[in-house]
Amino acid sequence: MRTFTAIIEKCKETGLYVGFVPGFPGAHSQGESLDELNNNLKEVIEMLLKDGEPDIDGEFIGTQNVMVA
Repeated sequence: MRTFTAIIEKCKETGLYVGFVPGFPGAHSQGESLDELNNNLKEVIEMLLKDGEPDIDGEFIGTQNVMVA
């Protein structure tokens, strides 16, 4: 079993949760709830992995607060 980290945002216009896996081309989806989004991302990732191992361009490290005046 593999674990991927997804970045999740909520779209103001649609109210949908939108998620993507950094550096994993095509690994993105949306859902009306966080559970739906998680299931949708899982399906997309499983489908992409059937085509072979992805060439992941980056690795999620974390978030950082940036203060500006």
